[in-house]
Amino acid sequence: MSEGIDIKELKRRMDGAISAFKHDIASLRTGRASANILDPVMVEAYGSRVPLNQVANVTVPEPRMLGISVWDKSMVNAVDRAIREANLGLNPIIDGQNLRIPLPELNEERRKSLVKVAHDYAEKSKVAIRHVRRDGMDGLKKAEKDGVIGQDESRAQSDRVQKMTDETISEVDRLLGDKEKEIMQV
Repeated sequence: MSEGIDIKELKRRMDGAISAFKHDIASLRTGRASANILDPVMVEAYGSRVPLNQVANVTVPEPRMLGISVWDKSMVNAVDRAIREANLGLNPIIDGQNLRIPLPELNEERRKSLVKVAHDYAEKSKVAIRHVRRDGMDGLKKAEKDGVIGQDESRAQSDRVQKMTDETISEVDRLLGDKEKEIMQV
């Protein structure tokens, strides 16, 4: 391969989008309590937004209960607000410096809303993958215009980038399908 673009770098960035997607869907609950459920929660603390795990400990004392021990008592209300605003369908109960979150039974409506959230995560991932493809294609056009590579080489590399994009997006679709089955399973 002559100059042009770094296919390995594009592949690494696309794999990064898949890793982020796997992390996002791992936070969707399927039946049992998991501390990962609260991974997407960002708390307004000390003038910036930080992940929940930087201001509190999350535990799973029971299969249908999460416990949160907030380190700074002044942050309890901010943590409560952040959890409610994270759109996870959770309603924390403040207990001094701790929060208890009973996890409701997953009914059909809640399962469908979790599937919608999973689809949103998948779409964000696909958009990120398409951005990587666009960057690669722009790099190829520039290399061809600057005379670094020929038209045939540019076309061959753009076909490789498109094939890699299609494979990565189909991987996202496969992961989404698996998670959807897992969520809808009663």
